Amino acid sequence: MRIDAQLRPADLTAALARFWPLSGQKIDSIFTRYDPAKGSPVFTVAGQYTARGWTEWTEGFNYGSAFLQFDATGEQRFADAAQKLTVDRMASHVSHVGVHDHGFNNLSTYGNWLRLQREGKLPATHVDFCALALKASGAVQAARWSPIFGGGGYIYSFNGPHSLFVDTIRSVRILMVAHRLGHRLMGENDAAHSLLERGLQHIDATAKFSIYYGEGRDSYDVPAERGRTTHEAVFNRNDGRFRCPNSQQGFSGFTTWTRGLAWAMVGFAEELEFLKTLSDAELAPLGGRAKWEAVLLKGAKATCDWFIAHTASDGIPYWDGGAPHLHRLGDWRSRPADPFNDFEPVDSSAAAIGAQGLLRLGRYLGENGDGKSYWQAGLTTMRTLLSDAYLGTDPAHQGLLLHTVYHRPNGWDYIPPGRKVPCGEACMWGDYHLREAALYLQRVIEAKPDYTFFGCVA
Repeated sequence: MRIDAQLRPADLTAALARFWPLSGQKIDSIFTRYDPAKGSPVFTVAGQYTARGWTEWTEGFNYGSAFLQFDATGEQRFADAAQKLTVDRMASHVSHVGVHDHGFNNLSTYGNWLRLQREGKLPATHVDFCALALKASGAVQAARWSPIFGGGGYIYSFNGPHSLFVDTIRSVRILMVAHRLGHRLMGENDAAHSLLERGLQHIDATAKFSIYYGEGRDSYDVPAERGRTTHEAVFNRNDGRFRCPNSQQGFSGFTTWTRGLAWAMVGFAEELEFLKTLSDAELAPLGGRAKWEAVLLKGAKATCDWFIAHTASDGIPYWDGGAPHLHRLGDWRSRPADPFNDFEPVDSSAAAIGAQGLLRLGRYLGENGDGKSYWQAGLTTMRTLLSDAYLGTDPAHQGLLLHTVYHRPNGWDYIPPGRKVPCGEACMWGDYHLREAALYLQRVIEAKPDYTFFGCVA
């Protein structure tokens, strides 16, 4: 990508001022016109949100978007709707033992609600209610555990105990919040398990088995591909040994599905932020601060560097870095992404998620120091995402962020008439994470405390 080194957060003020009213219109449209009896809204087809039965991993993004909207604009009706919907519909997600998505669904809803109460923006009438939901969610997620040969382990995906998804590094934050709220997981014979320890062990497993560092792990692990990710790491459950990389939503286990990369970018970066809130005494029994800072920083830098090196000039990636027809686009890195090409779709949702990782890593390292290139890359990507090229300005379209992709291998994404690849559609996680990144930037511009996942902890 071509990083604009002169771009400043304040330069995006006008775009953000235009963004939030548009965002509110989309939330209103979904809450008014979408029937939740069909299942959670997942992505749009011809501009209208539809469900796609797999797991209900997007419901929290739907209601969480209203909490973010209220936070950014102060419009009470969005907070009122989000609170009611969280109470009415989210309890099953707290106790859901079949998914790895607790950090998505429940931090987007109960977590944002608790944060807004802590910040004094909403009445502190449901603090205990939200805290209990987050504690239970963190413990349920931590119980979904597979040990690894030689020590450690991971939260396994909905594919089963053999499966470590790179996505889950963003979901593991629910364990961190539950730990900070004073909770732990109780197992057989009243064995107590530290949620912090399990969260860090999952991060360590992701860093070891999902991220490649150009250190020769396999014949494709070359320096030029440092930071590439695999969607799924597969283990032999008879002995806990790693067997091979795989992919569910990318092209292959040896190419980089860019949304999985983006989850790792923001996951490593925000856990670096969280690490700063922990005491040395908490970390000492687990290996110490220096150990975990090194693991997180290595992963964050590598994945963010890959994004910068393998993304179109305007900061928007194509859906997979090794997509089979990407070569037919020629020197695609040297020009802005083309959502309307005939060969491979872009994925703007990966850009919205990844931009937050770039911004957070840049701010952590110092946006005017070692982190400047990451900070400026995040701003560059956000400028593109907040432009007419990617925003759903048509009032008849329910999506906020256009040109997203859900599951290219399964062929689930809508291809408009006359086009050859998916384009022009939105998804619930793309809309939510663009709002989240916009709120993060707005707080920076207004010199307010940073928006973090652990802001809900007193």
